[in-house]
Amino acid sequence: MEKVNVYSLDGKKKGTLDRPNVFKIKPRKDLVQKANEVFESRNKQLQGRDKRAGLRNTAASWGTGHGMSRAPRIKGAGFSTARNVGRVPFAVGGRRSHPIKTEKVLKKKINKKSYNYSLLSAISASGDIAWVKSRGHMIDNIPEIPLVVDDKIQTVKKTSAAFKIFSDLGLTPEIKKCKDSKKIRAGKGKRRGRKYKKKKGVLFVIKEDFGITKAVRNIPGIDIIKYNNISINMLAPGGSIGRLILWSQSAFDELNNIEVSM
Repeated sequence: MEKVNVYSLDGKKKGTLDRPNVFKIKPRKDLVQKANEVFESRNKQLQGRDKRAGLRNTAASWGTGHGMSRAPRIKGAGFSTARNVGRVPFAVGGRRSHPIKTEKVLKKKINKKSYNYSLLSAISASGDIAWVKSRGHMIDNIPEIPLVVDDKIQTVKKTSAAFKIFSDLGLTPEIKKCKDSKKIRAGKGKRRGRKYKKKKGVLFVIKEDFGITKAVRNIPGIDIIKYNNISINMLAPGGSIGRLILWSQSAFDELNNIEVSM
């Protein structure tokens, strides 16, 4: 069986582990993209128009015999909008012809087996150098893929110490790339609490958190997640597989518990 090296906090080889069978799966890009669409659909906010919008007026048709169109007109006299057409879709301030409704079902669905296989596909692709490179990650200085580090990293509580560990593991170019990619978003989103955009970098998967989450959260591009909370949008953001993943040793061991039918 193939072996995977475990690296200490100073970037040196510490031991080896058996390579889990999940990395032998052939990645299904189509399933991953579908699963990601389903995941993102759950976070969409429902929109709809007021059912009475454009109808709160006195507009009524005058009928025939006035030499004017039979469009409903606002009743009254002596004010600027009197006798103006209202209520109908082609009128200023009228109702919408086909308004968007909150009853619309935005949530998409996927079979449970398909979703589980998409997770396995994303994990498998993360252990393939070709997939990781094609996603744009900078891995020239990284000693090995998949990259596994000693569990002691889970107890680190200082950002400076965490950054030094990542540097010793060859992740500095990836972090710098994410830092330099930060830019102001185009469009109205900049006014809605998402002013900046930056690239996705390393995903750090841990088994237990003893302070590492707070230490890592301010390092550009790095996402950290517990193994039990792993999801498709973390493994393959935007439906693009091959994300660079740093595993803690205990989290990597959990992959051996996955039943894989070859």
